[in-house]
Amino acid sequence: MSAAPSDPTLPQDAQGILALAARSMFQLFSSISQGMFLIDRSGRIVWVNEGYRRFLPALGFDSVDQFVGHMVEEVIPNTQMRRVLETGEPVLVDLLTNKAGTFVVSRLPLREEHDDGTGPVIGAIGIVLFDHPQTTLQPLVAKFALLQRDLDEARRELASQASRAARNGLEGGLPRQAKYSFASFIGSSPAAVEVKRHARRAAQSTSPVLLLGETGTGKELLAHAIHGASARAAGPFVSVNIAAVPDTLLEAEFFGFAPGAFTGADRRGREGKFKFADGGTLFLDEIGDMPLSLQAKLLRALQEGEIEPLGSNRLVAFDARVIAATSRDLPALVAQGRFREDLYYRLNVLPIRVPPLRARRGDIPALVEALGDEVAQRTGDAPPELLPDALALLAGQYWRGNIRELRNVLEQVAMRSDAQRVDAAQLTRILREAGVGEVAPAAAPEPSPAQAAAEAPGSGLLRPLAEQVAQLERRAIDAAMAHTAGNKLKAARLLGISRATLYGRLENPEH
Repeated sequence: MSAAPSDPTLPQDAQGILALAARSMFQLFSSISQGMFLIDRSGRIVWVNEGYRRFLPALGFDSVDQFVGHMVEEVIPNTQMRRVLETGEPVLVDLLTNKAGTFVVSRLPLREEHDDGTGPVIGAIGIVLFDHPQTTLQPLVAKFALLQRDLDEARRELASQASRAARNGLEGGLPRQAKYSFASFIGSSPAAVEVKRHARRAAQSTSPVLLLGETGTGKELLAHAIHGASARAAGPFVSVNIAAVPDTLLEAEFFGFAPGAFTGADRRGREGKFKFADGGTLFLDEIGDMPLSLQAKLLRALQEGEIEPLGSNRLVAFDARVIAATSRDLPALVAQGRFREDLYYRLNVLPIRVPPLRARRGDIPALVEALGDEVAQRTGDAPPELLPDALALLAGQYWRGNIRELRNVLEQVAMRSDAQRVDAAQLTRILREAGVGEVAPAAAPEPSPAQAAAEAPGSGLLRPLAEQVAQLERRAIDAAMAHTAGNKLKAARLLGISRATLYGRLENPEH
């Protein structure tokens, strides 16, 4: 904005323009606001505009002269102007309620003129933006009221659940809700997409689900996601790790017990996890470790929809959907007589095989990013950046512990790496020092969804042995060459063979 030099009414320097802008803004606020007043550095009111005068009767004053000169907190109940003076920080939008009404207000500090704008606070401006927020801000007020009502209902429900849990003597207090969704199962590989497709379909059913797969593949996460996407999502998600509970306590854990059912039992009795999961989902982790003696009672509970607490003759009905998971070979356990065949068929209505990490190597970069952020949030440090050769090294691991092992490796990297960027050489050293990780024979091509779903112990082994050995050797050489970026001498050393042998294998892969 500029003006002709001959115009004597406008300032010619930048400081003058700033002063003019400040006066203009002050006049603008004074005219468009519902009211405005000034206080000095001591908190004493020194000026009010015409708009603010209409609030004075409600505050107990007949005139401006009576109002001006008082300390602000003496005449305006609930004001926060003193805080603005003390901190020098503005409060741009706030709600103020007192005997004059409810107002949307702003509070701005005034500073002494200073070249860098950091002069001391010499006063503050109070501005009434709206004096009828219920009308002016009706959409926001209505939304706030709705959120407040939902919050109050949630608090009442939590209090009710806590009360029921306390009466039942349940450890941990509150029933768990689903902590994960299908978005938490990270990956876009064919195997990951396929397992999520099956799990989403299972969520629409009420039949039992059996999650199969190695340890650390994410079976519990999928159980949470299935519950959260089902019609039972509002109900509790109750989890029991059968392998972690002593055999002698499992029956009481599942079915509860009557008062005085055994020595040391609570005199009030206790409801079991089946009843606690009423209206929701019961997740039975490591079902393959369940004692044979308890399997018959579990089968009856699933068939009849009722349980008999320990030490009681009373049958108790329950309504819980069961999701079971195991890392063991249930058909083999059935053949060995260690798992009831009828229970296996009862649970195996909707089987979902969760693929191991080595069957979805293309998901490793996304998993590294997500798990790295998770580790960083826990440690408070920035996650290390893995360079492409380090990611390739991770993709070549066997991952016996699957995603759980990958998380452990990333924690080791975060703790042991001195650099923000980690390459393959640094990662190899860290893995060696930590004693984790196992290099796979090769980075095998990622299987198709059908192959991943059909993976089972012993599959693919019914072929000529020479063919399998040749394929394994070829994969090992490919992995070594990828790891050494094509350096044949280093690859030969890594494989423990001579360079001449490596050349021969590369020239004649069939031999």
